[in-house]
Order: sequence, then structure tokens, then C-alpha cells
Amino acid sequence: MSNFHETRFPVSISFASSGGPERRTEIVSLASGAEERNSPWQHARRRYDAGLGVQSMDDLQAVIAFFEARRGQLYGFRWKDITDCSSAMGSALLTAEDQQIGVGDGATSVFLLSKTYENGPYVYTRPITKPVQGSLMVAMDGNLQQEGVDYTADYVLGTVTFVAGAPISGALITAGFEFDVPVRFDTPFLNITIEAFNAGAVPSVPIIEVRV
Repeated sequence: MSNFHETRFPVSISFASSGGPERRTEIVSLASGAEERNSPWQHARRRYDAGLGVQSMDDLQAVIAFFEARRGQLYGFRWKDITDCSSAMGSALLTAEDQQIGVGDGATSVFLLSKTYENGPYVYTRPITKPVQGSLMVAMDGNLQQEGVDYTADYVLGTVTFVAGAPISGALITAGFEFDVPVRFDTPFLNITIEAFNAGAVPSVPIIEVRV
């Protein structure tokens, strides 16, 4: 049985949550005062805290139910990061040419979804494993492809497979999509307080990204 549930944490609660990407860097200070820095992680790992999003007793009950249904830390789930949940940059609308996900070589028919972050000459490409059903658009050399006819999509793994065979050599494969972050609870218990009649709060609900 998979230890990941393809269900999304309540967006109304995650919308008001805090968090973002974490990078691990190992820093060694040399006798000269200089530093050597190295990262054992190829990709960032995101952390969130859903506690700030719990604003009512209904929110509290929703978090408890979601926590229990996941058996605490046992099962992962989808999380919508409002600050970064689209292939488009900023407030731009999705298009099928948002992200380059590959170039045809005449042999490869399966392509992984990804999002590229650029700052001047520096580029980082993030794998996307949890695209949102119904949001995906794919193009080949700028020509929109039809899902179920030209390609199939795996919304669990984040792959696009061309059904008619591998795109020809040099064909530019692009995609636009919304996506979730695969996460799990990063605590074995919920510390719940009752602040007033018919009101409750969970001071901290730590969430951490998982590799899938």
C-alpha cells in the first residue's frame, strides 16, 4: 500500500499558513578565516506551519480529521503553496509554453514536469511530481497537444507520455500547469488549546515536504 494519499490539505487553512523552501548547506571555517561551502541536497525541501491558518472551530475540526485520516505522520498528502503553485511566473496566466520540459531525440517519449527558476545567469530546475488534475497544457514546437489523444499524463508522478511515439529530434516540448507539494505532518501529535467558547486553536502544525 502506498504511504501517500492523493488528497489535498484544506486550502482555506493552508492559504493563511507560513513557510517556504529550506536549503541545507555545510559550512567549514578554515584556519585562514575563509569558508568552504557545500550542499548535500540537490533540491530544496519546503517546510510549512498550518497553525496560523486555524481561525475557527470548523478549521480546528478539519485539521483534526485530516490528521487522523493520515494516521499522523504515516501518510503523505498534497499541499497547495499559495506563493508558488503555478508554472507561470508571478501573476501571469498559464500557457502551454511556460516551462520547457524536454527536447525530442527521436527515442524518448516520456518527459518529467519541471519548473525552472532563473536569476541572471543562474538557473535551478525543480522537478514537479504533483501536477493538479485538469490544469495541464502541453505543446510541441508551440503547437498545443490534446491530452488523451497526443499524450497521457500521470498526475501521481508528474510525467507526460506521448502516445504516438517519441517526438522527433529537436522538437521543443513545453508545458503549463498548476501543482501541489508532496508533504506530511512533521509532528506525532496536535497540541490543541480551547481559547474561548466555540473557539479553538492549534499553535503549531508543522508540515514538511517529502520526496516521492
